[in-house]
Amino acid sequence: MDDQTMAHATARSEARGTAEANRLWWTHPGLEAEGGRLTVAGRDAEALARGHETPVYVYDLARIGEQIGALQTALDRVNLPRRVRVALKAQHEPEVLAYIRRAFPPGTSHGVGLDVCSPGEIQRALDCGWPAEHISYTGTNVSERDLDVLLQHPIHVNLDSLSQLRRFVARAPGRPIGLRLNPRVGVAHGLGAVSLYSGDKPTKFGIYPEQLAEAVGVANEHGSPIVTVHAHVSRMILTEDLPHYENVIKRVAALAAQLQGLGCPIEEVNVGGGLGVPTAAGEQPLDLDAVASLWKRFLAPLDVTVGCENGEFFSRESGVLLSEVVSVEDRDGVCFVGLDAGWNVFNLPFVYGQSHDVVLCRAVTDPLVRRVTIAGHINQGQDLFTEDYPFPAVVEGDIVAILGAGAYGQSSSLNTHCLRPHARAVFLEDRLATDCVDGPTPGLSGVHLPGGSGPQ
Repeated sequence: MDDQTMAHATARSEARGTAEANRLWWTHPGLEAEGGRLTVAGRDAEALARGHETPVYVYDLARIGEQIGALQTALDRVNLPRRVRVALKAQHEPEVLAYIRRAFPPGTSHGVGLDVCSPGEIQRALDCGWPAEHISYTGTNVSERDLDVLLQHPIHVNLDSLSQLRRFVARAPGRPIGLRLNPRVGVAHGLGAVSLYSGDKPTKFGIYPEQLAEAVGVANEHGSPIVTVHAHVSRMILTEDLPHYENVIKRVAALAAQLQGLGCPIEEVNVGGGLGVPTAAGEQPLDLDAVASLWKRFLAPLDVTVGCENGEFFSRESGVLLSEVVSVEDRDGVCFVGLDAGWNVFNLPFVYGQSHDVVLCRAVTDPLVRRVTIAGHINQGQDLFTEDYPFPAVVEGDIVAILGAGAYGQSSSLNTHCLRPHARAVFLEDRLATDCVDGPTPGLSGVHLPGGSGPQ
């Protein structure tokens, strides 16, 4: 073989390797392809599905611990006082919360609190052992009934509007409060300087900058010190989004300084959630040191603790949804792959327009032989997980995994649609060094049955 032929062969080999790496972009500790088969926490994914009635969520709890620990470590490296909280709306299963509380006990140097947004979430947090002082509430369009619950507990409350502020301080004069601000800037990955929470288009969230003096006057009238500035202004950002994010944090810092200038004893600036993880081939993990440095540069001069309350960053990569293929059929030239799961158990593609990779558990690396539409079992035409999707040869009875299902999947399930039940859930606390296909599954902390409320 001459040098030119050798160079071409090497280039082709490298291209194949790159293509394969891009196809398996989603692998990380706890979610891997072993011998062409999908494994979760060291267990064969198909075997897990066969051992539990599908559809079934499977969680690698250690991944949540890795993500929380990584953020804490980055903040510690820049010596930034911090309060790390977990957004309960992203993941509220008791088994997950029990793991987090054991791994990061509230009140300790590495402990985490909870961010809640409804009376039901308050009760779940308390039931799962979080002390009230480590719970932070930020909600919108709060009713008097909601306030009845809020005022029963010494949790911290960030008030979202002038109406909410007036009603809260009138009922609890003198109680320290936070203000949720809308700085009119935000950032979301893939959308640039756009956010569902703040931006050029008015949103339902937050007190606007021109309302700050009025808000301070209302709080002062009732002797309620404003001790927290809260601004949830980003969603799933990655390193490439940090230039936009820098402008956001700079604006939030300026508003916090404005409140300090109005006499508010600001103790914490809570930058909300919105840190992201890769969701497509070619994306790189978020540079947490760069994020910590941004927070340090703009918020440390205010002499405050920096709070954050992430959901997807902590838990999205921890879970997959396993489902059985119940039909494979061509219709007008389109191959429909029908699953025994629908948007009642996983609605993120429908609510947020999110794209989630789907893999064939027994053949993760098999050739992609045709494009398919993967459909659910809800009796409505929109119940499609993905269309025109490249997929290996698949047959009825196969098990597929919807990836990135650890956040907002199970927690926002709609078990009433078509009276289809909730999916089961399996929670894995340890990772096996080698796969265990036969026999009982080690390290199982609990299984939710359809309609159940806990391990059974």
